[in-house]
Amino acid sequence: MIKTHAFNTLNTSDLIIDAVYEGGSQGNMADEPIHKILPGISNQSGFRVKKIGKMRALVVLYSSLGDTDWPDAIDSTLGMLTYFGDNKKPGQVIHKTSKGGNKLLAEYFENIHNALSKRNDIPPFFIFTKHPTVSSKRSVQFRGVAVPGHPSLSSTQDLVAIWKSTDGSRFQNYKSIFSILNIPVVNRQWIDDILAGNHSSDNAPSAWKTWIKKGSYQILTSEPTTNIRSIKDQTPDNKTKLDIIEVIYNHFKSDPFLFEDFAAKIFEMHDEKVIIDEITRNSVDGGRDAIGRYRFGIKVDPIYVDFSLEAKCYRPKLSGNSANSVGVKEVARLVSRIRMRQFGVLVTTSVIGEQAYKEVREDGHPIIFICGKDIAEILISHGYASITSVKLFINNYLSK
Repeated sequence: MIKTHAFNTLNTSDLIIDAVYEGGSQGNMADEPIHKILPGISNQSGFRVKKIGKMRALVVLYSSLGDTDWPDAIDSTLGMLTYFGDNKKPGQVIHKTSKGGNKLLAEYFENIHNALSKRNDIPPFFIFTKHPTVSSKRSVQFRGVAVPGHPSLSSTQDLVAIWKSTDGSRFQNYKSIFSILNIPVVNRQWIDDILAGNHSSDNAPSAWKTWIKKGSYQILTSEPTTNIRSIKDQTPDNKTKLDIIEVIYNHFKSDPFLFEDFAAKIFEMHDEKVIIDEITRNSVDGGRDAIGRYRFGIKVDPIYVDFSLEAKCYRPKLSGNSANSVGVKEVARLVSRIRMRQFGVLVTTSVIGEQAYKEVREDGHPIIFICGKDIAEILISHGYASITSVKLFINNYLSK
């Protein structure tokens, strides 16, 4: 069970990674828990800044993790936060937003890459996500203390301006990458020091002090306790994702061979290091609908690992029906085609059956599973977040 802190205790509570902090029950903005935890913080918007004079003492980044057009995400394995800026509609330039979130991102990401080092001017970023409870729909979950950048990314990769369009109007927004530091507990003493204008007091955690002084990221990473996803974990978890996978299934169900080409494209979109060499002929595919290579190493001197891909356009789990899951027989067929120093990829609009999933993982077969939920999320991450845009993508891609 997740540790939960009652609303009337928030002004004295420590902040614990992944603990839930309950909102109030009055039915208005006074129920917001974050400004109770961190006095002086706004109770609205994704960017919430606590100022002392002209200085920003701390910044709260809040996300529902439910915006399909701007999919904020937390990767617990890498200790990485992907967070989108606040220019989400046409009509204004990227830095001139009402809350100033994008201007803030530009300033702080420039500071971490400044040759003279201005890390001391950067406040801690406190990450909260939406987590409704029985007591309050405004309850939140604390996800950690973050700082701009990530050691795996260069200065050209951690803050990127991307173009999107709405109703034919184009505009830019930022995609930013933060590191979640190895700070399991934020004690109330450090919070009080921050609110008094001293983020590097004696009460500050060592991971924060190390980053401020040396720029060294001590990241909070975590290994998953299981690598077998449940049927629920593989099933689209909101209406947008359900709509997307239903559109795909309905388009390809009468011609599953055409889905092979589409499935290969999805895997290619998932990772820029994927190279699709051939969509195999239907009559001689031998358990492989596509073959390709995955690139390792540096670009001027890479090495490659071959893979075989199989595609299954099976009925997904939609309202009123059960899914037609991929079973042991289908997975075994792919496993039998994998040679030494190769891996397999199975892409399906549905889900992988529990027994098949378990056998592959327990036997250590190098198989990547991409299920219906994954397909929808890959498309959304590339800007195809509606039925119309997905249909257009399918038609444009298959017409090439």
